[in-house]
Amino acid sequence: MVAKVTLVVLLLAGVMFVSADQRPAFSYGSEEDSEEDSSSESYESDEVSYSFQWDVSDESSENHYGHQEAREDDNTQGSYYVDLPDGRRMIVTYYVDGDSGFVPVVTFEGEAESYESDEDSDSSEEYYGSSEE
Repeated sequence: MVAKVTLVVLLLAGVMFVSADQRPAFSYGSEEDSEEDSSSESYESDEVSYSFQWDVSDESSENHYGHQEAREDDNTQGSYYVDLPDGRRMIVTYYVDGDSGFVPVVTFEGEAESYESDEDSDSSEEYYGSSEE
């Protein structure tokens, strides 16, 4: 029995060794290496152009947010917004600079309102006792 198990293990190890030699070899080199290799094809394009915009407005959940962006070659700019729980709208306008990366400018519209739900006021009595004691 031990001899059969040993034989099976040796056969499996041999098969794994042989199949390891037959797998394709992948290498990770620098861009200079890939430019020198004439058989490799590059699908990169220097020309990029797109634009998109979407908005969500759901009155039942009071979710209002959106995003828009446009890119023409190396010039990318856009903005997104979200309505905050305190009543303000946060707007982020941005552009992408090749040297600096993502450059945002954050602004707010509206006034912040304090928020206290009925549940919050009831639960404070539970922890601190009623103010009528």
